[in-house]
Amino acid sequence: MSWFKVTDAGNIPMREGRSVRLGRREIAIFHLPEGFKAIDNRCPHNLGPLCDGITKGTKVVCPLHGWNICLETGKVMTPNVPVGVTTYPVRVSDGIIQIQLPDAKSGESELEEEEAA
Repeated sequence: MSWFKVTDAGNIPMREGRSVRLGRREIAIFHLPEGFKAIDNRCPHNLGPLCDGITKGTKVVCPLHGWNICLETGKVMTPNVPVGVTTYPVRVSDGIIQIQLPDAKSGESELEEEEAA
């Protein structure tokens, strides 16, 4: 397990998401009143960009077809289907957001921060 520095915590406004690429993973990071949450950026329904979704509490609504995904568990809440997305541990250290990846290899951490629309 390795922690990867992603961006300054001030770069993600409250209740918004941003996309980052860590190696081959595209991850959506959300800034909530409870803290930062990170999940795979693509909705399991039709690969909608979850970083562009609207947050409601600890859920994000996919901008393409309205699926509600829990940012804490990755489970699809609405509709009630047995699929979900991967969640990632997040911490803030010295004002920098870090994400932990379970199978990360050194040298795999090309970071591309993309602004959500």
